[in-house]
Amino acid sequence: MSAIAADPGAPPTDRLPVLSPMLQRLATERATGALMRDRGTLYLADGQVVHAESPATPGIDVLLTTGGTLRHEGWWDAVAQAGAGQRVGRYLVDSGHVPGGALELCHLGALYDAAFFALAPTGTPARFRYGVSHWIGPVRPVPVAAVQRETLRRRELLDRIWPDAACDSAPVVRTAAHPGDSPVPARQRPVLELADGVRTASDIAQALGRSAFHILVDLRRLAAAGLVEAVRARPLRAAATSAHGRIALPEVTADPDTALLRRLRDALEAL
Repeated sequence: MSAIAADPGAPPTDRLPVLSPMLQRLATERATGALMRDRGTLYLADGQVVHAESPATPGIDVLLTTGGTLRHEGWWDAVAQAGAGQRVGRYLVDSGHVPGGALELCHLGALYDAAFFALAPTGTPARFRYGVSHWIGPVRPVPVAAVQRETLRRRELLDRIWPDAACDSAPVVRTAAHPGDSPVPARQRPVLELADGVRTASDIAQALGRSAFHILVDLRRLAAAGLVEAVRARPLRAAATSAHGRIALPEVTADPDTALLRRLRDALEAL
């Protein structure tokens, strides 16, 4: 599928590389549904991105509860009361569990975080299911152009910090180097402590309840300082594959009750 030609009259800031021709086309069509890619799913409503999820990033539930914005009981109350109606976000605000501004900021953070990974280059074909909505419900839609622009900005930032992307996906380990007279910034210390040769950047993000992209930034800075390195000799965890050896895309259903039950089941099994 070829990319849609740029509008000659569009502002210069909109003339960006097309990260996903299918996403670009869906935005033009003002489509509603779920775009499933190798490393995540983007949910669209009227051609705008309304939510994003990736196995590489903590979900909005983790970001809200780990940061202390929301108690775990409040989250599960919202899921139980409003998940089937796809209005979890609205319920969190209306019930007083989370201030509207805090929910919006956290939701945007989770959306941009997951979209960064979902839009990563891949050889796996994307799929789109029309009419699918996410159970979080409407919070704040984001134009596709803004999502692409932010994704490109983040890629460029990481390359400026440290051009080697090995620490982005491989397990990371502390080196024998000592910080010396330049102590490690407080924000990076928990990341350095969890660089145990087993955990990846995504694992560290889940453990700390922080944005996975921000963990990548910290790891690239630590790598540039010579304090961490990727465990190159150890094979990465095998991706889930189908019977034909192709990477299995996440399963999305238009039935909110089924999707809710699956999420509840996964959460209970993780306890």
